[in-house]
Amino acid sequence: MKRRIVAVGAALLVLVGCAGNTASGGPKSPAVSSPSGASGPTVETTSMPVSGPWRAWTASVTRPEAHGSCGATAHQVVCATNSGSLVGRSRADGRVTWTVPADDHAKSAELLVDAADARAVAGVAGALHAADLRTGTRAWTRRLPTGRVYGALGAADGIVYALHAPEPFVRAGAVLDAVRASDGTPLWHRAVGWSPGEPVAAFGGRVYTADGITRVTARDARTGATVATSPAGVECPHLVTGGHYLVCTGSPFSAEDTFPPMHRLDPATLRPLPTPRNTIDKPVQGVISDDGVLVLYEAGAEDTSAGNWYAYDLENDRKLWSTYATRTDGAAVAGGRFVTFTPANDRARRGRVITIDLHAGPRGTGNAAPRMSAAYSQTRDGEHPALVLPAGDTGHVVVMARTHGSLRSLPLP
Repeated sequence: MKRRIVAVGAALLVLVGCAGNTASGGPKSPAVSSPSGASGPTVETTSMPVSGPWRAWTASVTRPEAHGSCGATAHQVVCATNSGSLVGRSRADGRVTWTVPADDHAKSAELLVDAADARAVAGVAGALHAADLRTGTRAWTRRLPTGRVYGALGAADGIVYALHAPEPFVRAGAVLDAVRASDGTPLWHRAVGWSPGEPVAAFGGRVYTADGITRVTARDARTGATVATSPAGVECPHLVTGGHYLVCTGSPFSAEDTFPPMHRLDPATLRPLPTPRNTIDKPVQGVISDDGVLVLYEAGAEDTSAGNWYAYDLENDRKLWSTYATRTDGAAVAGGRFVTFTPANDRARRGRVITIDLHAGPRGTGNAAPRMSAAYSQTRDGEHPALVLPAGDTGHVVVMARTHGSLRSLPLP
C-alpha cells in the first residue's frame, strides 16, 4: 500500500512591529569574477544600476516580520501579518508608506497582491482583509463562521477567489467563494474538492482547483458553474500553474517511492496534452513562465535537500536543460530568466542571487550566460532568504532575510 503524508498550513506572514526602518541606496555592487577552477557554470557576476522609480535599498524589519511573507507590484512592496494587517512600503527606499491594521490572530496567513485590481488581500484564520493599493486604505473585510479558515487565494478580472475549509481540515468540507475585488460583494460559492497546498488558479474566464488526488476542475469565473473536469485515470497529486499553463506532477508531500506521470492539461478541456517526460525523482516545486517553460525541482524521495532543477519546454514537448543544484525555496521567473539563489555548498559563489536563461540554461553563453549578483548579507543561506519579484519590467528583485530581519532591493542580475 502506498503511503501519503500531507503537510498542512501556509508560511507565516509578517508581523509588523514598532521598530523603525532604515533605508539607503548603499554602495554600488562591484563586478565579481568567477575563479577559473571553480565548479559549476561560468557566470557574469555584476550588479548593474537600473533607471526608473525602483531603487537599491535596505530596510530593517522586526523578527516577527522576517518570519512572514511579502509580495510586490511595479509600484510598491506589500506585506501581510498573521493578525491580518497589510503594510505598504516604498519602492524608492523601503520605508513604510501605509498600514491597514487588523486584530485577528493565527499561526499562518494567505497573501494575495492583485496589481490589476489594485487590491492586497490577507486571509488570516477566518477573516479576509483587503487594502486599496492606490490609497493605502481599507477596502473591505469578510469573515467566515467559527471553525473555518482560509487556505488559498486567487484573483483575475476583478474577482477574488477565496478557498476555505474546516479546521482541522476535512477534505469534503472545502468551499470556494468568489467576491468582487472592489468592495468584497459575494458573487457565488461552490463546494470543491481540495487538499492543503493546492493552488487556486484563475485565467481566461475560468477558475481552477485541484483535489490533490486525481481531479482538477474548471469553473466559469462569472457563475461558478463547472465547465470541465480532468478525465478519470489522470493522476494529479499536485497542480503547478503559471503563465496560463496547468501541469500535474507528483505530490511534494508524498512518501512514495515512485511518482505518477507528469501531465500538461488543456485549460479548455482539462485533457492531458503531450508532456516532455515522466518525473523520475520526487517533484518538489515548480514555476512556469509566460511562454511555457516549466522549471521543476526534483529530489530524492527521502531527502529533498539533494536534488536538481530541470527545465521543460511545454509548447514544443522537450526537455531544455538540466541540472542546476540548489535549494528548493526561492524560485521565480522574470524577464525570460529563472531566478533563484546560488548553492550553499558552492564556496566560490554562495550567498548570491543568480538568474539563468530559461532556454539556454546554466551552460548558456554570451547574453544567455547565467548572471549573479554580488554577495549580500540578506542573500546568505543562513538568513533563510525569500525572493519577492515586483510585477512589470522593474529590473529589481527584493530579498527578505528571515534570520536577521531585513529587506534588500537590488538590481536583477
